[in-house]
Amino acid sequence: MDIRPGALDDLAGILADERISHSGRLAIAVSGGSGARLRERVAPSLPGASWFEVGGGTIDDAVRLADSMKSGHYDAVVGLGGGKVIDCAKYSAARIGLPMVAVATNLSHDGVCSPVSILDNDAGRGSYGVPTPIAVIVDLDVIREAPMRFVRSGIGDALSNISAVADWELSKRVNGEQLDGLAAAMARQAGEAVLRHPGGCGDDGFLTVLSEGLVLSGIAMSIAGHTRPSSGACHEISHALDLLYPGRAASHGEQVGLGAAFAMHLRGDQEESLLLAEALRRHGLPVVAEEIGFSDDEFVRAVEFAPETRPGRYTILEHLELSPADTRKAYGDYVAAVAG
Repeated sequence: MDIRPGALDDLAGILADERISHSGRLAIAVSGGSGARLRERVAPSLPGASWFEVGGGTIDDAVRLADSMKSGHYDAVVGLGGGKVIDCAKYSAARIGLPMVAVATNLSHDGVCSPVSILDNDAGRGSYGVPTPIAVIVDLDVIREAPMRFVRSGIGDALSNISAVADWELSKRVNGEQLDGLAAAMARQAGEAVLRHPGGCGDDGFLTVLSEGLVLSGIAMSIAGHTRPSSGACHEISHALDLLYPGRAASHGEQVGLGAAFAMHLRGDQEESLLLAEALRRHGLPVVAEEIGFSDDEFVRAVEFAPETRPGRYTILEHLELSPADTRKAYGDYVAAVAG
């Protein structure tokens, strides 16, 4: 893991030093937009690399990428870009049996180092198990060049770990679900580090902590063997918003951050709920549904529908089994609390 300003310019040296590729024979996946500019910047230092453009974020795109790479004799696959590029590169590397290096150009979510590729398919969107990247490189200079909404989304995703781990612990107490203590600790501390860091979105220290937190979240999921360390009621609510109101959803991080603050309120932990809401607001993220374009009734409907998005997963939503009237009252109380 290499997180610092200027890391991208040292990509060839990092891969050689870490014994990932001495020869420079790399298959590098990039997007057609910003990826072209990054290719122009990096290509001179990687003369032995082959470059592949990722058409989109579908399973078909990932399969086509793998097919185009499999005829080469490469040391590794490098995904250079945002979430879609990295997810396609992870899936493609797994398909052709090569290690994968993630070079993140934004920090929008914890998928940079997760054991999952999120890809669109004919049924909507699917999660595909893949090996975790062998290395992660984050150039903070490149991160600052990306739109600030990507950093904010990553903040929401990292903070949601706190609620997700609380849900996992709840399921262990109530249902005896197996909990991996190391995975839970890593995920929770990733969220807590972001929650309590005094810096802002343009600060190197804060961006480093956020990058580390998102990588640790991915590693925690790898240790656990599933997404439980980073996905609870917060993600169920986000999935419900996506399914019920297609085309209207906010960013993943905005939705799960709001979902986490509300879930902590439902759990009765008012102090932690207010701390999460304060951190979200400080970094420019929404804390109530109205701020992401949903009415109170629409958000309440999403909360009611949320458990159906992950059958078999036990969170505070499944535990409380609130009626529509109780959910509406709880959300009203939450809004009043965070407004104060």
